[in-house]
Amino acid sequence: MRSTTHRTVILGTIALGLALFACADTGRDRTEAEPVPAVASAPAQTPQAAPPASGKARLSEDELNTIEVVRKTKNSVVYITNLQYVRDFFYSSDQPVPRGSGSGFVWDDAGHLVTNFHVIDEGDKFMVSLPDQRQVEATLVGRDPTKDIAVLKLGQKVDGLEPVAIGTSRDLQVGQKVIAIGNPFGLDHTVTKGIVSALGRSMLGAGNFTIRDMIQTDASINPGNSGGPLLDSAGELIGMNTAIISPSGASSGLGFAIPVDTIKKIVPQIIQFGKVIRPDIGGVQFVRDEVARRAKIEGAVVLQVARDSRAYDLGLRGLYRDNYGRLLIRDVVTAIDLMKTKSYDDLFTALDGYKIGDTVTLTVTREDKTRKVTIQLAGTD
Repeated sequence: MRSTTHRTVILGTIALGLALFACADTGRDRTEAEPVPAVASAPAQTPQAAPPASGKARLSEDELNTIEVVRKTKNSVVYITNLQYVRDFFYSSDQPVPRGSGSGFVWDDAGHLVTNFHVIDEGDKFMVSLPDQRQVEATLVGRDPTKDIAVLKLGQKVDGLEPVAIGTSRDLQVGQKVIAIGNPFGLDHTVTKGIVSALGRSMLGAGNFTIRDMIQTDASINPGNSGGPLLDSAGELIGMNTAIISPSGASSGLGFAIPVDTIKKIVPQIIQFGKVIRPDIGGVQFVRDEVARRAKIEGAVVLQVARDSRAYDLGLRGLYRDNYGRLLIRDVVTAIDLMKTKSYDDLFTALDGYKIGDTVTLTVTREDKTRKVTIQLAGTD
């Protein structure tokens, strides 16, 4: 028994020694390969979320562009109220009554404003609400009903207004972005965005003449937008918002704007002369197109010719009465140079492409016989 117990003690001692030796050896290897830190490491930190991006950083490039265009033109767009004097029954005096309203834009540093003719039509007094909400009276400089364009001038010097940057409509592309600014339903400085939906549209204007080459856009245009600017992505004027097609009278994605290239021809003349002086066949008056259509006549029907005019000397003649008192047609202009004219509206539009003093050749029909008349264009308003 004693011998067995002794061996057990010896074996236990040897096992303890080997265990201590193994621990010492393991500690030496660990120290050389991977030092043991003196203190326990801190618990791992949870990664913090990145700070939120600024409002500007969250906006798309297109949004930033629109914001910049609006900022650039904020002092270029005004609100126009058309007032008409009406006799007060009780006080027997004339009182200004609002007749309509619309938008306009600053043309130059002299205080000229451009708007639609139908915005100021039949008005006696015009009040202009400025971007800073001040109101200033304006006077009518001149108008061109055939193009639905009018020019006002502020009655006093106003600081802070900026003329809109004038662009071109010559190279517009269907699909390009446009921005409309105006005062629809009296809500001042409203901005809508869209694209050029189509080009070369024609619409009957306020003066009963067709306005050609109009810009069609799907940017929302509503009553009160008339006369406001249509801008491109550079913030330049490409047209003047003028009309919508809508059964309800509100925007339906069919808005129309007068091209700026037309505006650039008309406005400087109005500012200089108070009216538009355009090429014309001197001394000749024409029958209204609706009358000619009822008579089933195709062409510009000559109404009368002044006896002291070059046209009279060249043989042009107007309507006459026969022995029975019936009103009969003599001359009908069916072409100017190589352009056919199916109406006076067509002839009027064709003359826009000429200058005063140009020589043109008219194709004139009388009683189924055709002749050519060469004449120099005069100037008329």
